[in-house]
Amino acid sequence: MPTHNPPTFSRRSFLTLSAVGTAQVALSFPGFTLASTDQVPSTGMANPHLEPFDQLMTSFVKENRVPGASLAVTRGGKLVYARGFGHADVEKNEPVQPTSLFRIASVSKPITAVAIMQLVEKQKLKLDDRVMTRMKLTPFVPPGRKVDPRWKEITVLQCLQHTGGWDRDHSFDPIGRPWEIAKALGIQPPVTPLHIIRYMMGQPLDFNPGERYAYSNLGYLLLGRLIEVVTGQKYEAHVKKEVFGPLGVRSIQLGRALLENRAKGEVRYYDARKRMGTALYPPRLGQQVPFQYGAANLEAYQAHGGWIASSIGLVKFASAFDDPARSPLLGSKAIEQMWARPDGAAGKGKDGKPGSTFYGCGWSVRPVDVRGKVNAWHTGFITGTEALLVRRWDGLNWAVLFNTHHNPEGKALAGLIDGRLHEAANKVKTWPDTDQFGKLLK
Repeated sequence: MPTHNPPTFSRRSFLTLSAVGTAQVALSFPGFTLASTDQVPSTGMANPHLEPFDQLMTSFVKENRVPGASLAVTRGGKLVYARGFGHADVEKNEPVQPTSLFRIASVSKPITAVAIMQLVEKQKLKLDDRVMTRMKLTPFVPPGRKVDPRWKEITVLQCLQHTGGWDRDHSFDPIGRPWEIAKALGIQPPVTPLHIIRYMMGQPLDFNPGERYAYSNLGYLLLGRLIEVVTGQKYEAHVKKEVFGPLGVRSIQLGRALLENRAKGEVRYYDARKRMGTALYPPRLGQQVPFQYGAANLEAYQAHGGWIASSIGLVKFASAFDDPARSPLLGSKAIEQMWARPDGAAGKGKDGKPGSTFYGCGWSVRPVDVRGKVNAWHTGFITGTEALLVRRWDGLNWAVLFNTHHNPEGKALAGLIDGRLHEAANKVKTWPDTDQFGKLLK
């Protein structure tokens, strides 16, 4: 993702727009047809000084045939921009509102990381604690197999930095195998995070803990359960109280899988390929449903990808780290650790030298200069949604959310819009001094 670049940059080749962007195209979702010349509905307060963002979002929704999107921007801790574009519910012709809730997928990981870092600050955890020693779980071990002894070596820091020893490209990602796990455990779906962890404890690691980086949802599932063990609270309740309570964000919550359980103010999700799958959740268990509404094990994603939030709530979270000395969530040392370069191969490029980007504790990071400034970000996508959260070194933060994943040509929306958001921000000559948090934060 080029979002980690400094604000002055050249366009990367993969940000080049598809030729379809300039054609007369029709956006095809159920009950929805929009020609590229049609007006994209927009909500929220317009400001002529911030027109580059309006122009970008309107054109992007058309070019990439996105049903709906939301963008929020902070500067100096103030919410200066918050608008919705397109449709939250195509069938009902409901526009996206600035406060609309979206599934944020892996943008959940920075949230979990902050909750863990808070526990470290309070000395309830140490980064070098062995996770399984704290968890004390009984593994599910298939007949003829033994527990890989390396599981005992995995630390909190390694889970945070994706160096715990799991590589989904080498073996598999258990979040995509709910039916297999349920069958192995002899239970009916849905499977919980605890089921997934116990099942995976009977599987060998793909590499020695700490040896290298490999993105892992499982590591964050472990962190979510660790939060519950250490605090004696459910993961969701603890995070809402300790991470979002101090920020005044009340609407954030864990998502539900079935359409009928959609939260108040939550958008509807669309899959351009209109895939179907077998429902994991009663009362539709075993029925064919749209994949984004019950065929994925969404309610077990939790700490690695289960939250729903507004773009406003996400930039409130991101702006909490604008001034490390006055952060309402973490002290300056914990924030520095959150964005620190990992030791060993995880912090280096293929040439063995320090990489231009790396994964810290819950954030992708690009150092900007010798003064310790960094750009930090996270992306997320699951069927029906994509999300991008960016913290820029100069005090700007933004979150953009979509109620579909990828465009019809299969290109990731976050990757397509990322560089263009930096360009739009750089075109703004006069920033408003108003703060919309007081009016819009929920």
